This record gives sequence, C-alpha cells and structure tokens, in this order.
Amino acid sequence: MTVVKAENLVKDYGLNGQTVHALRGVNLEFRGGDFAAIAGPSGSGKSTFLHLAGCLDTLTAGSISVGGRNVAGLSKRQLALLRRHNIGFIFQAYNLIPVLSAEENIGFPLTLLGAGKQEIRDRVAQVLAQVGLLGMEKRRPKEMSGGQQQRVAIARALVKRPALILADEPTANLDSKIGREILELMTRLNQSEGTTFIFSTHDQMVMDHARRIIRIRDGQIESDENK
Repeated sequence: MTVVKAENLVKDYGLNGQTVHALRGVNLEFRGGDFAAIAGPSGSGKSTFLHLAGCLDTLTAGSISVGGRNVAGLSKRQLALLRRHNIGFIFQAYNLIPVLSAEENIGFPLTLLGAGKQEIRDRVAQVLAQVGLLGMEKRRPKEMSGGQQQRVAIARALVKRPALILADEPTANLDSKIGREILELMTRLNQSEGTTFIFSTHDQMVMDHARRIIRIRDGQIESDENK
C-alpha cells in the first residue's frame, strides 16, 4: 500500500526578493511499513519534503498524495483533517504543551478526534507502556528529561494509530545513548505496528537504523537505496 507518493514535486520560496528552489522535481514513493531516512545537509530540502508530506505546507508544482489522496487544492480545513486522522509528528523540539501532564499531552490528539474519555484513558495507558513511561503519567514536560519528553512525543504521535509518522531530526537534542534508545524504540514500534516512519536527518545514527536511505542535495534526489 502506498502511503506517500510525490511526483515531480516542486517547492519554491520567496526570500528577500529572491526565489529559493527548495525542491526541484522530486519523485518519491513510500509504502506501508517503510522505515526510511531522508538525509542531507542543512538547506537540502529534506525538512521541506516532510512539511509537504505532512500537509503543513503547500506545493508549488507537481503532486503529492497521502493515503491515496492528492493534497493539492485541499482547503486548510481539509488539510487539517487529513493531518489529524492520518499523520503523527515527532519534532526535534518535542513541541509538548508545557501546562499539560504526559498523559494529557498524549491524549490531546484523541480529544481533537472526539474520542470518549474511557477510550482515551485506555489508549494513553497502552502507548505509555509501549514507550516505557508507566508511572510518569502526571509529570509535566519540565519535570522530565529530554529523552522522556521525546518518548511522550512518540506516544502522542502513536496514540491515534496513524498510517504515517514523520520525524524531523528526532535525535538532534539528545545525547547518543538516549538517541539510540529512542531509535530502537521506534524500530520496535515500526515492526510491531507496521507504521510507516519517515525521518529527516543528518545524524549517522538515524541512517544506521533506517532500512532505506534517500540522499537529497539542493532539492534533488541523489540516491535512494534499500539496505
């Protein structure tokens, strides 16, 4: 099953009166269960691709489909609903809500989906166990380490059981030991849940864990290899 498909994808930005060509005719396809890393230097276009695949930005030309649905031309509301139902996000800055506890942060996406209180409690407890955070339900982000906060972010991404999880530099703010533990956790979840993971990274450790490595430079794909 194809989860994301980009065809001749182009993204241009205006910056200080100049046009920045972030993506230049990218063709990529990701299938269910992929565990893939898009690697490249800063400014190569890897994060731009994730933002387009995650319906966080709009393309300039070409097409990109998520879950078989072409996102070009969708309204802001339609894009928001597509994100809400189909995509989980893991950011390098965690993006947790500071006034909410771990369980409240994790359950928030389900609240947006209109899930009942008992379903939210059950599913939050399940993912807390999956990411090894049982006993920390009531802690707020400031009471947790960076690695624990990233586990909360992973649990939040998983709780709605999306087909696709996009992880933008997920190890950037973690030391190597914690980063390796987080990657091993995501590998296990990919294998047990069949969730597609797409990373943007320049971290060799992420590339070592990925089963597919796509190298991008100056907005164009240089190579696409399966291990």
